[in-house]
Amino acid sequence: MTDTETLPKQKTWKDTLWSATKLILKIVVTSALLYYVFTQVPFQEVKQKLLHANYWWMATAVAVFFLSTVVSAWRLLSFFNSIELRLDPRFNFRLYLLGMFYNFLLPGGIGGDGYKIYLLTKNYKLPAKKVFWAILFDRLSGLWAIGLIIVALILFVPQVELHIAVPASVFLVGTALYYFITHRFFKEYTRYFVQGHGKAVLVQSLQVLTILCVLLGQNFDGKFAPYLLSFLISALAAVVPISLGGAGAREAIFTQLSVPFHMNVALAVFLSISFYIISLIVSLFGLYYVLRPSRLQEGLPSIEEEIKAESSDI
Repeated sequence: MTDTETLPKQKTWKDTLWSATKLILKIVVTSALLYYVFTQVPFQEVKQKLLHANYWWMATAVAVFFLSTVVSAWRLLSFFNSIELRLDPRFNFRLYLLGMFYNFLLPGGIGGDGYKIYLLTKNYKLPAKKVFWAILFDRLSGLWAIGLIIVALILFVPQVELHIAVPASVFLVGTALYYFITHRFFKEYTRYFVQGHGKAVLVQSLQVLTILCVLLGQNFDGKFAPYLLSFLISALAAVVPISLGGAGAREAIFTQLSVPFHMNVALAVFLSISFYIISLIVSLFGLYYVLRPSRLQEGLPSIEEEIKAESSDI
């Protein structure tokens, strides 16, 4: 294996220009989406909901989301194990938090996934594409789990006039194709397929529970399903990297769905903004490892020792 296989290429001025252009475009798109949202929603109502929220429930929402982050890092380990990358769970979690910080707050520069690929390929002498695919399948498992929970929630939203057999059939056929293609062309990454996707369902369930806590913090006693379904649909939209950390995209989706799903539009937008703030709070834990990078592997065996230990087990 050569160094060119394991280390990313040096950034050129064109790469830097493209990164700056993407950041500017994301700022423009985010601003446009937020402008649209707040021309449709009375901002004062949203503000009042934030000021008068039950902060015990909001604190619970932060704790539940943090737990979902722990499980997310655990899920990623399943896909790393598929390529024989045996990371210490503590290091993996710290790196996951650092990646969240980069993804959330530095979307125009080095991304969290890009940093993880760089660090792991550099230290563990793996081809960058193997680490890339492991991270990509981790993301795909999350999308699959969102699809599963969406199908389940459709049962409780009468405004969706499709018979449950239609989305269920689409999901089942899509799952079969997804597994077939993965097993046929990326068999290595299916070694922990069921385990990884089971963890993905747990992650998305905890994030749905986060939104449920925020709703309870508003003393909400209406129908929860339309808000939870809208949240998951907005999560799918936020995957497309067109805005800063999904800001604006989620709010726009909630605003659009508030009419057909008979939701209070101010509450819907409040949920989206609350989830953004909660995500921001948890992402800030990764800042610690930006300021103190030496703490990333503190208390762990050196990378050289880990590699020797793995070699002796083979």
